[in-house]
Amino acid sequence: MKNIVLIGFMGTGKTTVGRRLALRLGLEFIDTDAEIERVAGKTIQDIFARHGLIRFRSEEALVIKRLSLQGGRVVATGGGAVLDSKNVDSLKKNGVLVRLTAPPEVIVQRVGKRRNRPLLNHGGALLETVQRLMREREEIYGQAADFTVDTGALSKDETVERIVSFLRKDVD
Repeated sequence: MKNIVLIGFMGTGKTTVGRRLALRLGLEFIDTDAEIERVAGKTIQDIFARHGLIRFRSEEALVIKRLSLQGGRVVATGGGAVLDSKNVDSLKKNGVLVRLTAPPEVIVQRVGKRRNRPLLNHGGALLETVQRLMREREEIYGQAADFTVDTGALSKDETVERIVSFLRKDVD
């Protein structure tokens, strides 16, 4: 069985939906950011602060490559994981890529209280930063995805059911 890989911008629900989807399907759930922290023995914020973005992306690529060799899991990726085409290639070899989206205003509501997002901690207006980053990544996310669900107006369970429905059609 292939992995079900959740991709998309931060705050779209990849981890939360991923856990529920894994439970619904009886599969193991892996969050790549949590896996990076486990392997590196440091938090994502620590990696960014001490070693920078390049080191973080390197750690991320190693984790993705390793996870893509195994199947039958639900994998939630970090928001920037698919910015590297090698990561996309690795994930697609043994996975179905499901993109989660949400309007920028919804993302700001979801992540605005948590300032543990390194890419959002550079000052400036949060909404404008989210909008800019989403514009920059839109085409890449769209090209990588096999299926897209907008989580902005859906409950977590409704999102899971849309993904399950897509997977059933994809298997038939």
